[in-house]
Amino acid sequence: MSVFLRLFEYARPYRARLVAALGAMVQYGAASAGVAALIQPIFDEVLPSRQNLVPVAAAILVVYLLKGIGAYLSGYLMTDVGQRVVRDLRNVLFRHILGQSVAFFSVQTTGRLISRITNDVGQVQRAVSETIGDLTRESLSLVGFAAVLFYYDSRLAIVCLTGAPLVVYPLVRLGQRVRRTARRSQEALEQISHVSAEAIAGHRIVKAFGAEEREAGKFERASQHFYRTCMKVTGVLSALPPLMEFIGGVAFVGALVYGSREIVAGRLSPGEFTAFMAALFMMYAPAKRLSRVNADLQQAMAAGERIFEILDSHNEVQDRPGAAELPRFGHHIEFHDVRFAYGGTSGRATLDGVSFVVRAGQMLAIVGRSGAGKTTLVNLIPRFYDVTGGSIGVDGRDIRDVTIASLRSQIGIVTQETVLFDDTIAANIAYGRQGATAEEIEAAARAAHAHEFIAQLDRGYEAMIGERGQRLSGGQRQRIAIARAILRDPPILILDEATSSLDAESEMLVQDALSNLMRNRTSFVIAHRLSTVRRADAIVVLARGRIVESGAHDELMARGGAYTKLHELQLQEEPTEIEI
Repeated sequence: MSVFLRLFEYARPYRARLVAALGAMVQYGAASAGVAALIQPIFDEVLPSRQNLVPVAAAILVVYLLKGIGAYLSGYLMTDVGQRVVRDLRNVLFRHILGQSVAFFSVQTTGRLISRITNDVGQVQRAVSETIGDLTRESLSLVGFAAVLFYYDSRLAIVCLTGAPLVVYPLVRLGQRVRRTARRSQEALEQISHVSAEAIAGHRIVKAFGAEEREAGKFERASQHFYRTCMKVTGVLSALPPLMEFIGGVAFVGALVYGSREIVAGRLSPGEFTAFMAALFMMYAPAKRLSRVNADLQQAMAAGERIFEILDSHNEVQDRPGAAELPRFGHHIEFHDVRFAYGGTSGRATLDGVSFVVRAGQMLAIVGRSGAGKTTLVNLIPRFYDVTGGSIGVDGRDIRDVTIASLRSQIGIVTQETVLFDDTIAANIAYGRQGATAEEIEAAARAAHAHEFIAQLDRGYEAMIGERGQRLSGGQRQRIAIARAILRDPPILILDEATSSLDAESEMLVQDALSNLMRNRTSFVIAHRLSTVRRADAIVVLARGRIVESGAHDELMARGGAYTKLHELQLQEEPTEIEI
């Protein structure tokens, strides 16, 4: 019930439409009962002696017209409310997911999140627009038919309706089982989304390793599991209609025995009995739909539980109360005894007591073996995570005391894994600065050495680059990312192994573009190339989350410590291209 009430909160802004839909449902239920009531004068007056033929015929037309109008308006208005509720819920869910920290996405799969946004929200949409509408409309119809039964013969109505309570108990029990089974079904569908998204995103690796059959097998196993859970739901739902039909048969036999005796005794006319039986038969269709409505409602509740699990998860990095705007950076960035552990303070420390200062305009190179904590360190600057100890200050302000938006607006990031969107080249370059002019976009592209290849494309800056920019080479994608950072014009720059996966020619162009990007900016560079590291104003060497050495290149080489060992190791591994 708590899930249902939370879902209903999203319908509250549209209560005027709900009231109008309810009025249309009342009209539909009353008109349905009127159809049954008109059977009595047909058999008692029109057919025997053609009395009141015109009034009865006119009444039939009016009742069916009102019933049709009620059905149309209630269906249309409930669908409208359902679509509006789903739109709002999906928007809230997507915005909530985007607001989560990087740690949230490290434990949630893409397929799982997409399944919540699409499949689960779709289940809720059917509940709001169809299920609740059917529940109310058919319930009102049953009330109208029951009124007709009691109007003609209350004792006979009691005899016929005594079986109704017998349906309630199995309906409730089956509903509980449906919710449990429906949740497993939605989890199975989530697994299908995950397997398919993973295989499609990694299609090149799948093909390169000849793993098509393996991935197809994983998908088929997930699909088979989904099939089995769906059939369990179907098995549960299929049990109720036969039960209702049997109870309806018992009620029909009871009405037939009792009614025949009343007609013989003259206490009930044939027309009244026929109208009574017609209303009884008409009750079966809405009663059967209501049994299905309960199952659909339970499925929607299971989906709602899964949606609210995400909405109730709060792993986002948030602004502190009273957080101020960060003025444009101009002096220094300080790491003071910074400690960080994934999963909070209880986890193993990834960074432990890191302290250093970077002045405005300086370039800091961060080196170390894999797993030393280099990427974690730079991810703390834009607050992808919050430190678990110590502090990071920008111009003397703790970054937790300023707004996230004002902090990140001053940071540009270029990573080894370039993230581009399925849009035009111009839109990707202007991603960090909406409203940029074509001239500004082209200037950024020229600075990034991207204009030359862009101009050779059929549509130039309006060319679509495909998902993740797959229509471009690695070097081209990287130069688009650099142009994006140049156009954003941030005073602080983070480069995370931006050239480590490029060929020699692409690397030369990208390195020159990076030089243009880093000019007059404060840069944090995670790099393997010795040429990049040598140009740094300062170098910090990380090992197991601690700074073991810091200084300029020549100074560190003279010490013969960890930096020198890394240098020699790279010389042994790659004599033609020195790395560190």
